[in-house]
Amino acid sequence: MLRSSFLQGIRIPHSLRVYSTQAQLADIDASKLTITRTQTPKSLMKPEDLIFGRNFTDHMLSIEWTAKSGWAAPRITPYQNLSLDPATCVFHYGFECFEGMKAYRSTVNGKSSIRMFRPHTNMQRLNKSSTRIALPRFSIEEMTRCLAAYVNLEQKFIPDKRGYSLYLRPTMIGTQRTLGVGPPGSALLFVIASPVGPYYPTGFKAVSLEATSRYIRAWPGGVGDMKLGGNYAPCIIPQLKAASRGFHQNLWLFGEEGYVTEVGTMNLFVAWITPEGKKEIVTPPLDGTILEGITRDCILALAREHLIKEGWEVNERKFTIGEMAKAADEGRLVEAFGSGTAAVVSPIRRIAWDGGINGTPRDIMIPLQEGKEAGVLTERLWKWMEERQYGDVESDWSYVIPENKL
Repeated sequence: MLRSSFLQGIRIPHSLRVYSTQAQLADIDASKLTITRTQTPKSLMKPEDLIFGRNFTDHMLSIEWTAKSGWAAPRITPYQNLSLDPATCVFHYGFECFEGMKAYRSTVNGKSSIRMFRPHTNMQRLNKSSTRIALPRFSIEEMTRCLAAYVNLEQKFIPDKRGYSLYLRPTMIGTQRTLGVGPPGSALLFVIASPVGPYYPTGFKAVSLEATSRYIRAWPGGVGDMKLGGNYAPCIIPQLKAASRGFHQNLWLFGEEGYVTEVGTMNLFVAWITPEGKKEIVTPPLDGTILEGITRDCILALAREHLIKEGWEVNERKFTIGEMAKAADEGRLVEAFGSGTAAVVSPIRRIAWDGGINGTPRDIMIPLQEGKEAGVLTERLWKWMEERQYGDVESDWSYVIPENKL
């Protein structure tokens, strides 16, 4: 076991520093991080054999918390099973939240580096999710330093090939042994990692969706804007039913109006010409029913940076599946795609809609050029994202991990 000196010099802007509201309790302290290396390191797989979320690295990062003492010293240990009492509250009341993020190996001007993509933003969102379900907050600065040390230790698992990355899964669970419903008195924050390849290894594949209002993913005043495990399990059966009818995913609708919300586990973007003749890129607003996607935020920023100059308006507002159908009928629908950590962007070809209350079922076809699986805007936005993930274009989103060796 050793103490890590790697963490010195890692800085996060002061505006992003968030500390525990319980100032009297110990917060996460990256300087106390200890590392116990595995004695049985895993062999590296061929990049082309990787399956998303199936293969994991040698180690895990974990930090325990109690209501009495706050956060304990962070530990990096060999990847191992968790030992939890059957009465642990995460099993009974769903005290669980998580994040999905990536680290990349890049080579710029002949210099190699390891980068995490917007880790501070992921940690902000994890804090928001944990607070909503009575789990503890933590220092974004200190947690990001711990993440950087962990990625640095596991960097051999990041394939040196474009399109590949290390997927990181920070998770927080309530660990108190109780069958009473109340705020957990103990918790565990842990991080595991999985090397992954490109979501579309042979290029984009446009997907088909089934628009559904029978099942509701989220509702006003609920927790649809949080990354909680409880938001995902109820979506599996609707997705399987859609798949049995030949669709890749659900397009979640809300209300009698048929407001468009999310697509599968991704945010949705639509490019069209408005009835007034304006070019618009639109995505549903963050009204409490929409997950605050970090890729979504990037897409909005990139579109506003580049596409407004080409006459596109970029808006966050409510719109309905009926508006999409009308735009398709009138030849005004240009493109549609989902956005998320795994795929970055996922182009859409077809949406099957039951027509709503007393409506007629119909298909909404998104126009794609013959032989193409993605529209021009989708491809450009994906390219701009990849440039920043791999450091081709330097930006504040890219968090370069220092070269120090542990």
